[in-house]
Amino acid sequence: MSRHSTDTIGTMSFNENIRTSPGRASSGGRGGRGAAIGGGSALGLIALFVIYQFTGIDLTPVLDDQQAPPVETSQVGQGFEHCTDGAAANTYDDCRMIATAESLDAMWGDQLPEQAGVKYSQPGLVLFKQAVASGCGQASSATGPFYCPADRTVYMDTDFFGLLRSQFGAQAGPLAQEYVLAHEVGHHIQNQLGIFSTYDTREQGEQGAGVRSELQADCYAGIWMHYASTTIDPDTGVAFMEPPTDADIRDALEAAQVIGDDRIQARSQGRINPDTWTHGSSEQRMTWLKVGLDHGSLAKCDTFKAPGV
Repeated sequence: MSRHSTDTIGTMSFNENIRTSPGRASSGGRGGRGAAIGGGSALGLIALFVIYQFTGIDLTPVLDDQQAPPVETSQVGQGFEHCTDGAAANTYDDCRMIATAESLDAMWGDQLPEQAGVKYSQPGLVLFKQAVASGCGQASSATGPFYCPADRTVYMDTDFFGLLRSQFGAQAGPLAQEYVLAHEVGHHIQNQLGIFSTYDTREQGEQGAGVRSELQADCYAGIWMHYASTTIDPDTGVAFMEPPTDADIRDALEAAQVIGDDRIQARSQGRINPDTWTHGSSEQRMTWLKVGLDHGSLAKCDTFKAPGV
């Protein structure tokens, strides 16, 4: 796993003297041109089905016809030895993901028992390049970041942030990157709360359970943003993050906006069909991210009980 300096414009979002553990993440994947989950590959189709079944994440629009290359076994902490403090998190994308995961662990470790009476269970985190083996099957960079309920692990290809900039026109600054991981960990919180077993998140449509699930994960990401600057690093007693600026928040909202179903459909198909939405429109995603940011409340994020989303 190579180091990648961020080329984004943003504030120093992490306090430089916090301590982070390289062992919070595992590395996976290998070099060479990556390919999407295999068309005609049984394992690839299983991966698509399982991820979609549990999270409502429809990966098919971004897949090609090639099979994923062989994948190396993930190694805990391998390649992340430079990720030891907040200064590294403000410099390298991989270190930023590790620091964000530790911030999320601390925040949900406090808020999940307090607000829901449920003990937080830390999800796994795999940072990969090109392709990776998950409990939901083989995946490639084309899938984007995802959460696999089968192994309770978030899988992140940090090159995704470059895609947000080059193909979607987003700034993808630090807080926007952190939002992406916070959204995936939001799916883990849903898993712990029994959302996937309660609702049919395979249901498509603007008001369907799939969209409601994704908007709830956005809202949960907003909860993390609400508490991030007051969540304390247990190793140093210092807050993980500095308070986000208005520009940081706009950048995170922009990231939510550019990956709305309506924007993606208009770009890829030239038309918008709300009946097939799986994640929600740009406006919906920004709205629910802001609900979490403004209120910091699991109850306020109950998209399933909302009359309309």
